[in-house]
Amino acid sequence: MKICICCSLKFGNEVCKIAERLEKMGHEVLLPNGVINRLIEQDDFDPVQAKIDTDSNHKHVDKIRKADAILVCNYSKNDIENYIGANSFAEMFVAYYFNKPIYTLFPLPDMPYINDEIHSFGVKVLDGEVDGIKQEND
Repeated sequence: MKICICCSLKFGNEVCKIAERLEKMGHEVLLPNGVINRLIEQDDFDPVQAKIDTDSNHKHVDKIRKADAILVCNYSKNDIENYIGANSFAEMFVAYYFNKPIYTLFPLPDMPYINDEIHSFGVKVLDGEVDGIKQEND
């Protein structure tokens, strides 16, 4: 299966390990360009300018469209357990629009301003175990 990973750039190292595990399971993984290019690690990193310069939003939507499913790596961030940021939320909507299965690595966060929408997407929670993707699609 072709899986597009969605995440905060802060989780680049963790996401690369998840991608490697999925590839060993036989999946093809599409990573965000910011993770591939390690943008957050650059000394002059400006998140807004990086998105403009790399056209990352358009490119990631194209990856979601080509994928069979998305995996949101929702590690805790900014004192929010199982954080889903603005971009990951938008990418979840895009996947929902294209009728792609949506997985989250961890349970859904309690973020009142997006709870209803996230729950309406039919998200499959993996509870930290990517093996659940393979089991559901065997």
